[in-house]
Amino acid sequence: MLEQLLIFTRGGLILWTCKEIGNALKGSPIDALIRSCLLEERSGDVSFNHEAYTLKWTFHNDLGLVFVAVYQRILNLLYVDDLLSMVKESFSEIYDPKRVTYDDFGETFRQLRKEAEARAEELKKTKQIGKPVSSVKKQGQVTKTGLEGGNRKISENGSKKDDGDGNKAKVGGLTNGHSNGNHKMEDDDDSQEGDLANGKENTTDNVGVDLSKLQKLRSKGVRGRGGGVRKADSIGNNKVSKVAAVEPAKKATKKNRVWDDAAPKQAKLDFTDSVGENGDNDHVDIVAADQGESMMDKEEILSSDSESEDDDELQSDEKPEAKKKGWFSSVFQSITGKANLERTDLEPALKALKERLMTKNVAEEIAGKLCESVEASLEGKKLASFTRISSTVQGAMEDALVRILTPRRSIDIMRDVHAAKDQRRPYVVVFVGVNGVGKSTNLAKVAYWLQQHKVSVMMAACDTFRSGAVEQLRTHARRLQIPIFEKGYEKDPAVVAKEAIQEATRNGSDVVLVDTAGRMQDNEPLMRALSKLINLNSPDLVLFVGEALVGNDAVDQLSKFNQKLSDLSTSGNTRLIDGILLTKFDTIDDKVGAALSMVYISGAPVMFVGCGQSYTDLKKLNVKAIVKTLLK
Repeated sequence: MLEQLLIFTRGGLILWTCKEIGNALKGSPIDALIRSCLLEERSGDVSFNHEAYTLKWTFHNDLGLVFVAVYQRILNLLYVDDLLSMVKESFSEIYDPKRVTYDDFGETFRQLRKEAEARAEELKKTKQIGKPVSSVKKQGQVTKTGLEGGNRKISENGSKKDDGDGNKAKVGGLTNGHSNGNHKMEDDDDSQEGDLANGKENTTDNVGVDLSKLQKLRSKGVRGRGGGVRKADSIGNNKVSKVAAVEPAKKATKKNRVWDDAAPKQAKLDFTDSVGENGDNDHVDIVAADQGESMMDKEEILSSDSESEDDDELQSDEKPEAKKKGWFSSVFQSITGKANLERTDLEPALKALKERLMTKNVAEEIAGKLCESVEASLEGKKLASFTRISSTVQGAMEDALVRILTPRRSIDIMRDVHAAKDQRRPYVVVFVGVNGVGKSTNLAKVAYWLQQHKVSVMMAACDTFRSGAVEQLRTHARRLQIPIFEKGYEKDPAVVAKEAIQEATRNGSDVVLVDTAGRMQDNEPLMRALSKLINLNSPDLVLFVGEALVGNDAVDQLSKFNQKLSDLSTSGNTRLIDGILLTKFDTIDDKVGAALSMVYISGAPVMFVGCGQSYTDLKKLNVKAIVKTLLK
């Protein structure tokens, strides 16, 4: 049964709720719908599931109203969509912006509900009556399956007959060596055994042959050993053709390169910093502190260029029928405004916008959902005067992108670090991600940025899986003059991280940066080890390090990481990804769509952006610049 039906404005004012139902909802599904769906530009979805409830909704965009129906998740109420549509139409007729309560709408709702339930029952009965009768066999025909063929039907004339010796001999189409339909060749061993049992030779009179397949085999030939070609055996004449051994042409071998003896040989190929016998660095003067201020503390200036070119491009992608209206009609419509925007009016501009987002490396699924959400927010809305549909659609999409990319919570790490310091404990950050995205390098960049703010940092080498991972982190620690906690390889990373946090507490370190092994989202053992590390140490921040180069794979990576962390969690408080660090941002030009895809699928904000090879090349995400690039 229906649990609740609410009508409220986009500002959050509840205008009417069904008092007859009166069931107390558990877990605030309406609040979850607003937070997770409506505010996250997922309003184009069909429904939303929260705990034991399913929620469906519709909008009246011109009046700014939202209609939401809530019912039990296990039920399949066919009349909900019809009921919402009728309630929307009836309520919009009596709506007054100055009016706050609508107690008289209860009687109208009861009638609409009965009408919707009656329609659903009639539709259900008509579906049952019109259900086709399956498996109706024609008289005198038998549908045969198995090795004999796919959809071949054998008539009474082509059935099996007794040969007088108690054995069944096939007659009809099979004796002629042809198959009636999609006939498959029988197994050679079975056919030979049947022929020997009947005292007959293996001739073409009692073997079913697919001539079309044999012709293809003869034309292509069957590849033999040693690079030769063996022709298909001739079944019709029971003769085996000779093997034609064709030797492949010899490949031209590359001549050995002769180096000039007079050229000086490279004596040293290792260009890392030289280390003395006592383990000290001989070049301590190239400490990262000399590289200057981190880009995290610099404000990025966004140039304000005209967006008329983008608007013209969207306008040019509209349907040709719209262009045929003429100059006067288009000018008149722009002055007076369109009565209400319909789906057919929005489709051309939304299609062009979706293609544009996909060219900027936004995942196809995400681009489609965003366009559906914008369409749902504009459908039925009155077009303002002196505005075009393309500019209206682009403005709505821009607002949606800004809402998605703007963090919903504070991402001020320095404030959280000082709060943890007041509690006399270190602030723990765990870096996770797939292989080869740059976790260790960007961990060093974050460490350098924290050093610039007079924060003491310790690195924890918990990548005990990849060869050279400990040495790589040790090199960064030596360059930055930061202490590192390591236990070598083949150790439990969860235990190593726990001991590192204990060591940081004793030494008074403010932040512990935990490096983990790269792992694919489908690697069950490594994902289980990562879940154990997070559950055992309860870090303050779980950072997902991802490449800005990925497109559709970003959705798969983040969704499966979160799903695995949720499924493998042993504690009641499930920890998921808290933030995103995007790497290689300097290599993508205007293909910035990975940032949008990752934020949309996970809900986690982009906290850092890696944009270069030095320790200073780490910056914040400029939301306005990303939105402008996506729509450019």
